[in-house]
Amino acid sequence: MYKLIVRPIFFLFDPEKVHYFTFFLIRILCKIPFGASIFRSMYQVNDTRLEKTVFGLTFKNPVGLAAGFDKNAVLYNELANLGFGFIEVGTVTPKGQVGNPKKRLFRLKDDQGIINRMGFNNNGVEEAIKNLKKNKHKVLIGGNIGKNTDTKPENYTKDYITVFKELHPFVDYFVLNVSCPNVGSHAKLNDKDYLVELITACQKENKIFKIKKPILLKIAPDLNNIQLDEIIDLVAETKIDGVIASNTSTSRENLKASKERLAEIGNGGVSGKPIKNQSTKVIKYLADQSNKSFPIIGVGGIHSAEDALEKLDAGADLVQVYTGFIYEGPGLIKKINKAVLDRM
Repeated sequence: MYKLIVRPIFFLFDPEKVHYFTFFLIRILCKIPFGASIFRSMYQVNDTRLEKTVFGLTFKNPVGLAAGFDKNAVLYNELANLGFGFIEVGTVTPKGQVGNPKKRLFRLKDDQGIINRMGFNNNGVEEAIKNLKKNKHKVLIGGNIGKNTDTKPENYTKDYITVFKELHPFVDYFVLNVSCPNVGSHAKLNDKDYLVELITACQKENKIFKIKKPILLKIAPDLNNIQLDEIIDLVAETKIDGVIASNTSTSRENLKASKERLAEIGNGGVSGKPIKNQSTKVIKYLADQSNKSFPIIGVGGIHSAEDALEKLDAGADLVQVYTGFIYEGPGLIKKINKAVLDRM
């Protein structure tokens, strides 16, 4: 029904407006009598064989929702009814910010992809905490954190630490988002020496808390093998808990969209099917070259159960969806979980 009726209607309208309308719709449907239970009966696969313990956390299934969908942690309780094993909120910054000018979200229908240059638009850490205090603990929550766009390079770490400390009691794990191409001034964030500094600072703060939270690093799909070797060395040196591979891509190669259309859209990160193979390649390289010495969450171009299994076979411990969720609908989560069970 989603692909035949709902998606064609949604795709007639501006993507960002549809995004917020979807939030409104899901929230309303979950509030009506039996609405949430109907969602659960339709989409959840509850089987203990799906449980997986990764970086000290037990996930009820391996399929998560990537950051960027529920930026301000307003819908995670309702989204949990759709069968996710974990949901990542954010990217959260210290102060709220509007992000980049609109239009900033574009569909590539022929490619089954999306280009976005949202720019970490969010309401800030205080608003996220306010919403996370309503957590009904249906699903594990990750906190994807970043810096404010106007923060000076010498204060980048301070931004990350501010969000890390304030968000710590309310999330189950953290993701340091250092690879988003849409917020500018990221040269420093891709420097290995700085990453060691940032990770070490977060780990130092982590030790202050009674319960330590896993810390992951989210990397770009556009890294070459030399850069990926640096990531492997970085993980070994800092003992960070894991890696998310990967973020959106700046590459425009092998797209069906015309050059004119891409020129009209302009800058932004590509997600969805166009980055599927590159994301899987990055996962496999990291897993093989590190002898699977650290956990990997695979994300990028998962539009089917087969795509998810490919990521898991390449070396991912868990997977996340975003663009595939938009194109395929909530039934995608159930299909992946059933496919995982079928292989057991």
